[in-house]
Amino acid sequence: MKSPARFGLLALAVLAAIVIVVTVRTAAFSPPAAVDVAAVPLAAGVPVDRAKAAQHLSEAVRIRTVSHQDRDQNDWPEWNRFAAWLETTYPAAHAVLKREIIASHALVFTWQGSDPKLAPIVLMAHYDVVPVTPGTEKDWKHPPFDGVIADDAVWGRGSVDDKGSLVAIFEALEALAASGFKPTRTVIVLSGHDEEAGGSGARAVAEEWRSRGLAPSFAIDEGLAVVSDFPLLGRPVAVIGIAEKGYATLRITAPAKGGHSSAPPHETGVEVLAKAVLAITSHPFPMSFTGPAAEMVRTLAPEAGPLVRVAVANKWLFEPLLIYTIAKTPAGAATLHTTIAPTMLRGSPKENVLPQDATAWINYRIQPGQTIETVMERAKKATRHFDVELAWEGTANDPPPVSSTTSEAYRTIAALASDGGKFPVAPGLVTATTDSRSLAGIAENVYRFQPIVASLGEFEMVHGTNEHMTLDNLGRMTDFYARLVATAAAK
Repeated sequence: MKSPARFGLLALAVLAAIVIVVTVRTAAFSPPAAVDVAAVPLAAGVPVDRAKAAQHLSEAVRIRTVSHQDRDQNDWPEWNRFAAWLETTYPAAHAVLKREIIASHALVFTWQGSDPKLAPIVLMAHYDVVPVTPGTEKDWKHPPFDGVIADDAVWGRGSVDDKGSLVAIFEALEALAASGFKPTRTVIVLSGHDEEAGGSGARAVAEEWRSRGLAPSFAIDEGLAVVSDFPLLGRPVAVIGIAEKGYATLRITAPAKGGHSSAPPHETGVEVLAKAVLAITSHPFPMSFTGPAAEMVRTLAPEAGPLVRVAVANKWLFEPLLIYTIAKTPAGAATLHTTIAPTMLRGSPKENVLPQDATAWINYRIQPGQTIETVMERAKKATRHFDVELAWEGTANDPPPVSSTTSEAYRTIAALASDGGKFPVAPGLVTATTDSRSLAGIAENVYRFQPIVASLGEFEMVHGTNEHMTLDNLGRMTDFYARLVATAAAK
């Protein structure tokens, strides 16, 4: 039998070895190369009338391009009205832009560059908006479709998501066109009409571009932004989405005989369905410190202090701690794995009638590196003991490819996002979906960044109550897009 002293010495030796390994790996840790924003050549901005931009956004909010789940409820003349409003409001831009309408309402504007051999750049912003939840109108500080300008902001549905971006893009193009700017590289604006209802417009545009052999250098769409209270640092950080999750909704159906509820069978269709749903949700996808979310933390490690640097440099030891820290919030947890969210249920049409089938829908947001096939396989395995049928509801999409953080486009976007070096910049993962996913395999790189500054709490207004765009952020966006076009389209 070994003595306690020998056990103690062995434990100390192991601890010493761990300390040495941690120290060496921390000293050798090299974070992903941050963009030297001071070294990136950027074009100067052009003057933009911020008061006029605010008035234009106010007008855009008043046009009710509301995408409903049931498209038959959409007031489609409002879409036509919005397209006409753009043409009237931005005459200088429309004088140099060729407009196409694809899939009835998706808008494509092309500013032809002088060198057709150069791959074009694409600016994206959809112009449909989500409905206001019935009964919550009274909770808005200003009516959601009045476009009120008050308290240094434009208030209303779509002011941030995503008419604010589209108005800022057109304000920038209007100012550039009026100044006499002529692009060397072609500039394209793609404005989807149904991003909030599946994005069929952007998909149709992508299919058209694929048939033409169009291959943009890069596209930039909504997604991430400058988070003013970024948790890791406690100060503003510009996060550029280099990837987004895949999207799929699983339909689970439990067949049943139906009948009168006074004589139920041993197990009703609702019970089978409930057990199947719980079987899926009780086995979530494991979290891991990998992919774009991990790259974001590694990039910011030098800014975050020695403890974060030690943990990131020694993932082999501290990965559980990293995951625990990031996953303290639902938003953080979502960046680390494929999420599973049951969202809808359907059973009997009456409380005393047994359903002839019971159905549930589970929405998945799929982590880069996984596929709809792996998700379906996992769901089938979880429900193999239950009499249920599994199928995708509508179109299921794999995650698009992860874009480069070393491209010239990323460097330019990062330099502009940093606001002259004021904000650290890091890549990140968009856990929602955007129209830009349709450009996978067409554009060389796709980035997702809306140049606004807001706190985590303020972002809750998107799809929520009291959505508003501050005048400062509107001005920031118009300058961003003007400089981006003047820089990227001039070479």
